[in-house]
Amino acid sequence: MNKPFQRTGPVVELRGLTRSFEQGGVRIDVLRGVEMAIRPGEIVALLGPSGSGKSTLLQAVGLLEGGFGGEIMIAGQAAEKSDSAARTELRRNHLGFVYQFHHLLPDFNALENVVLPQLVAGVDKPVAQARAEELLTALGLAERLDHRPSQLSGGEQQRVAVARGLANRPELVLADEPTGNLDEHTSDRVLDQFLSLVRGEGSAALIATHNERLAAKMDRVVRLHEGLLE
Repeated sequence: MNKPFQRTGPVVELRGLTRSFEQGGVRIDVLRGVEMAIRPGEIVALLGPSGSGKSTLLQAVGLLEGGFGGEIMIAGQAAEKSDSAARTELRRNHLGFVYQFHHLLPDFNALENVVLPQLVAGVDKPVAQARAEELLTALGLAERLDHRPSQLSGGEQQRVAVARGLANRPELVLADEPTGNLDEHTSDRVLDQFLSLVRGEGSAALIATHNERLAAKMDRVVRLHEGLLE
């Protein structure tokens, strides 16, 4: 299952990243010059309390919105200088996403939910189906491939979301509280499977959490405090 990524430099590098909002006529500086680099295959925990800006930072790295100052380098390319089409291509070719809420398509079964993003990326359907089955089986869902999200437990839904996030073999997986909606036992199991699969794939990951215990399972922990990384 492992994909040999050949990159020697950082998968992502942030230089002086800033983000501010206006609220009630007051300027709020959420990010105040964030500096960070993630190496190929490195799993980094982004730790901080709710409201600290973790999601804002992930949105920046994921090229999901504009308005940021500073530099965002994805796979060696200056993403902040790219147009919309180029940013979309960077996301498709290099990034995978796992959210706190699974956001699975309710009318499609588990296998189809993992196949679809591959078809969008131009993968042939038989290849996409084999890849989806491989990932879901690795996550313990071999008997649930034809089940729709409503027929799956919360932990199973999130495992399908993990498989979907890894389907296109991203160099970097971005995960925003990926087990935050699960009970402690299920959270531990899903995170352990997630980390094992990411390591097996050779991907890097940036995983936002407020849970110190879960963060300790990762290769490195960075803390977001008052708009800066510690």
